Amino acid sequence: MSMRGRLATVIGLFLVAVALAGWGVVSFIRPGVPGGVMDFTQGHAAGQPVDLTAQTVGAIGFGPHPTWVSYLVKDPSTGKWVQDTTWKLPANSVIDMTILQYDSGSPLRNQEWGQVQGTIGGTATLNGTSYSAYNSNTGTGVGHTFTVPALGLSVPLIGVNSSDSVCGSAPCMTSSPHNTITFSFKTPGPGSYSWQCFVPCGLGYLFGNGGPMSTLNYMGGQLEVVQ
Repeated sequence: MSMRGRLATVIGLFLVAVALAGWGVVSFIRPGVPGGVMDFTQGHAAGQPVDLTAQTVGAIGFGPHPTWVSYLVKDPSTGKWVQDTTWKLPANSVIDMTILQYDSGSPLRNQEWGQVQGTIGGTATLNGTSYSAYNSNTGTGVGHTFTVPALGLSVPLIGVNSSDSVCGSAPCMTSSPHNTITFSFKTPGPGSYSWQCFVPCGLGYLFGNGGPMSTLNYMGGQLEVVQ
């Protein structure tokens, strides 16, 4: 093979390697396809807590409803963000939950949803500071809630300042303005428990309760608790 031919081969292989590396980065950053069950029971030892990290975004940015608000969850085995709100959890176990809240907030229509309920200790933390209630008529308001009615669990997720550059598509990176909310709760015995957001944020729908508010893999989901 001539020198020119060898050089062309080397350049071609280099371009293929660059393309594969770029594809790998994009596929990792882009959220996974919704529709499955995120399993947090794999490798779980009895008596040990489960770490669960999720994020809320003001617009998912892709799919059939790119402008809808949504939850995403971090896959515990790959670290990849996935638009999946059905989570398989071990029964009678402590869940240490972290929610990265990237959406802006507003005053609540019902201040009851500003109360932290059903968590271990009756509190949550907002950027490291403990709180048991949040007055949504002050500050940056509440963006969403994480609420499991059957467990009496509800945590208000404080909004970011709407004047900041709010992340516009998922997944949001920690370089974007956000609030970090943490709390712990204990799962009950086996069963299926619905969870949802109780802040009407389905813009363009009657009373804000349509669209993402009533659609799985957006602002509501299931806790599939197994023995």
